[in-house]
Amino acid sequence: MNFRHLGGSGLMVSEISYGNWLTHGSQVEEDAAHACVRAALDEGITTFDTADVYAGTRAEAVLGRALEGQRREGLEIFTKVYWPTGKGPNDRGLSRKHIMESIHGSLKRLKTDYVDLYQAHRYDYETPLEETMQAFADIVRQGKALYIGVSEWKAEEIRAGVTLARQLGFQLVSSQPQYSMLWRIIEAQVVPTCQELGVGQVVYSPIAQGVLTGKYRPGQAPPPGSRATDEKGGADFVQRFLRDEILERVQQLKPVADGVGLSLAQLAVAWVLQNPNVSSAIIGASRPEQVKENVKASGVKLSAEVLRRIDEILGPVAERDPARTGSPPKRP
Repeated sequence: MNFRHLGGSGLMVSEISYGNWLTHGSQVEEDAAHACVRAALDEGITTFDTADVYAGTRAEAVLGRALEGQRREGLEIFTKVYWPTGKGPNDRGLSRKHIMESIHGSLKRLKTDYVDLYQAHRYDYETPLEETMQAFADIVRQGKALYIGVSEWKAEEIRAGVTLARQLGFQLVSSQPQYSMLWRIIEAQVVPTCQELGVGQVVYSPIAQGVLTGKYRPGQAPPPGSRATDEKGGADFVQRFLRDEILERVQQLKPVADGVGLSLAQLAVAWVLQNPNVSSAIIGASRPEQVKENVKASGVKLSAEVLRRIDEILGPVAERDPARTGSPPKRP
């Protein structure tokens, strides 16, 4: 496993991290979740990403139990705050009240005294940014989080957040966007801004919800047990990629992957890691074998010719519109 700095900070993270968005507490049973975490640890992954909203807070609890007994100093644990975790009007967003209450809940579920990175899961247009940043500053000073990050913020929002963070004396070091060969909306604005400001990308869905594995075939029903058939919510996220014009082009990537000795999934993860602004790529898994396969993308260097060929194949169907980055206009 290779390691990279998280943005311009001194914190090192495994360039492939393990996330439990749609799996722990929801898609797979706890024994399977623990097996996947053990596989991640065995393969050298030290960085684990979750959020309070995942599986209605259950994902944090599962991860906490799965990591129990590990040397805490050898792990980097990330979580997030914004989406609803209760029915009340203050059980959501980035108000001081919700942030301060949420960090306590997350630490309890994760069975730790602090998280390495605490992330604003979206931008909250109903809370002054100054209020949000002051709450994060206090959490850092209290030792409950070491660094602060954001997720799916626009370039100008990241700039404003970094400016306030510096004024308040803490580090906003990361951005967590969706990024893959098929979803490249951060490249035009977010990445250049973050490179300038010393903010690194911790990207999710590098395999485009499984589409870039090649298991979804044009004109065919999704394979049984795949994300597209998950009635607990996973199917909603993958639908945007299940068009025949996309699936046909994904199949054309197979000779490219074969030519560099990688599976399609490994090629997809390796591709996002070629971007120098990417600090880590988050992989998920419902089986340990998936972890063991995908970590083989660590350390892979793709040639300019391979990158050109990928662009040639997927270019016409890849989404690049920076306007697709954004947060709800009002809290959900």
